[in-house]
Amino acid sequence: MSTTEDNRQEEFSAREKGLMRMRSIMDFGMGTLWMAMGIFLIFVRHFSDELAAKYDDPAMKWFGSICIVYGAFRWFRGIKKNYWKER
Repeated sequence: MSTTEDNRQEEFSAREKGLMRMRSIMDFGMGTLWMAMGIFLIFVRHFSDELAAKYDDPAMKWFGSICIVYGAFRWFRGIKKNYWKER
């Protein structure tokens, strides 16, 4: 971390730090769920033949890819913890 990030972290109150931690944990959890859903939709034929008959088409593969990208974004946002703009 750079010195500006260190100074910015010191400016937050205990309540704001708690909110940042809670949002970060929520971003990791939701990112994991979105990526899991995307992986499921892309590789559905490996899980169940019945589900493959319903969900194994190109549109679902595209949606699965979008889910994985969005899940990765949520993880990135959870790592950066940049929830509030500069004061």
